[in-house]
Amino acid sequence: MIVAFVATGTGLERREIAPGDSLPDGAVWIDLFQPTPDERARVDAAYGLALPTHAEMREIEPSARYYVENGAIFMTVTVLARADEKQPVADAFTFVLAKQSLVTLRYNDPRPVHLFAQKLVRAGGHPTGGDTLLGLIEAFVDRLADVLERIGLDLDAISRSIFDDSSKAARQVEQERDLQQVLRDLGRLDDLCSTARESMLGLQRLSSFLTTALEADGKKQAREFKQRLKSMARDVVSLMEHADYDARKVNFLLDATLGQINIEQNRIIKLFSVVSVVLMPPTLVGTIYGMNFANMPELSWDFGYPLALGVMLASAILPYLYFKRRGWF
Repeated sequence: MIVAFVATGTGLERREIAPGDSLPDGAVWIDLFQPTPDERARVDAAYGLALPTHAEMREIEPSARYYVENGAIFMTVTVLARADEKQPVADAFTFVLAKQSLVTLRYNDPRPVHLFAQKLVRAGGHPTGGDTLLGLIEAFVDRLADVLERIGLDLDAISRSIFDDSSKAARQVEQERDLQQVLRDLGRLDDLCSTARESMLGLQRLSSFLTTALEADGKKQAREFKQRLKSMARDVVSLMEHADYDARKVNFLLDATLGQINIEQNRIIKLFSVVSVVLMPPTLVGTIYGMNFANMPELSWDFGYPLALGVMLASAILPYLYFKRRGWF
């Protein structure tokens, strides 16, 4: 699918380009979402480009992700999508700055694209392709900041569920909670945090490469964009530090959860051990009086059976009281 944002008298207009329609002249932003070979060829021909394939977009070499070709600046970064779902995904997203227009190529549907597109149409005015590029990148940075904020809140909630024992009710919740679910939640947050950090690293490299490419090309935009690029780079560095903090907290909570699981397992084993020791003396007494030798005097006593039961009961209660006094369970 091809979506074009075209300048009109009042601002920008969003147009979906049908298979038989020609690309509009003077489009500020051409967005290709899961394009067909014919759609790729039409954009290549209109802008003199050779857009990378999906496989080429996923290559990790910097030379394959950031380069200048035929006057167009190609930049590919890994972006986070579906961050609110249980299975977030990360996929390559290509920005191409060519002929004062922005061309984006993507095979996933991250939320910042829709949010920025709506904002761009509502704002009015006549931004350039470079302005649109920076605005879209800033939308990705804002989205990553929101994701990291939510990760921090989720980690705080998990931390409280692990360590909070300020009341009897809290201790009861601690005993009943599913520690396996806690491990699954921590694994998801760790994956989300690492993917967000990968996206920020790509945006940081994009900022540095874009500044160098514009200055080498001698474009006036380089001076105008310098402050915004620096501000964005500072934001990305700050967010990366926050992501590192979240990653360390995930590892700490993972170790704490595993420790809690070990404590729970030791508590269960300890309980079984205490029960075994408590039942051992009654078992011994019962075994002795179950031998039924002819010369056992207790066999002829009227109170022999109650006496044996009392001895077994007393031999069980005494170890129990001793363990209870020592606080072993």
